[in-house]
Amino acid sequence: MILTRDVETVSPQGLDLQERVIEINRVAKVVKGGRRFSFTALVAVGDEDSIVGIGYGKAREVPLAIQKAVEDARKSLIRVPKFGQTIPHFIIGRYGAGHVVLRPASPGTGVIAGGGVRAVLELGGIKDVLTKSIGTQNPINLVKATMSGLINLRRPEDVAKLRGLSIKQVLGIPENGKAKEAPAEEALAGPQPVDAVAEVAKEGPPDG
Repeated sequence: MILTRDVETVSPQGLDLQERVIEINRVAKVVKGGRRFSFTALVAVGDEDSIVGIGYGKAREVPLAIQKAVEDARKSLIRVPKFGQTIPHFIIGRYGAGHVVLRPASPGTGVIAGGGVRAVLELGGIKDVLTKSIGTQNPINLVKATMSGLINLRRPEDVAKLRGLSIKQVLGIPENGKAKEAPAEEALAGPQPVDAVAEVAKEGPPDG
C-alpha cells in the first residue's frame, strides 16, 4: 500500500518548459452518418531539472490535440523529490493495470527506461534511475503510473522529521566522529605487541 503525500504543485509562470509528445492516436466515434475521426495526444512537459507534468488532449486535428495536451500538462506540474541526480528511494507507481518499478541508481547509470516512462523521468531532471514496467503496456497507464510513483516519493528530511532521526541516520551515513574513533579504540585494545617490538629494537640484536 502506498500512502500519498501532499503534492507540491508548481505554477508554470516564468519556467522554461520543454514539451515532448509521447503518443498520438486516431480515434473514431460512430454517429448516425458514419464515423467521425479525431486525434488524441499524450504529452509530457518539464524543465529538465525538477518539474514535470503530463497532459492529454483530443481534437479533430493533430496540432490542436497537442496544444490542448500541453495546456493540460501545464496545469498539473509537480516538483520531483531527488537525491543528487537520482530518486531518494525505491518505489512502485501504480495506475490501473500498469505498474512501474523505480529504483535509485549510481552516478553514470543513465535513465534505463523506454517510451513514455523515459520522457517523464528525463523532463523531471532525473539522470540516473533503473525502471521496469509490469503489466499493461498501454502508454497512458504507464505514464500515469510513473507520475504516481514520483508523487509518492518522499524527501529524506521529511522522513527524518517523521521518525525523529537525523538525515544522516535515515540515509545510513555515519555521524561525524565515528569513523575517527574506531582506529583509536583498536590502538587501545592492542598496544602490547607494538611495545614489545619497540623494546627489542632498542636492545639491539642478541649476542651471538
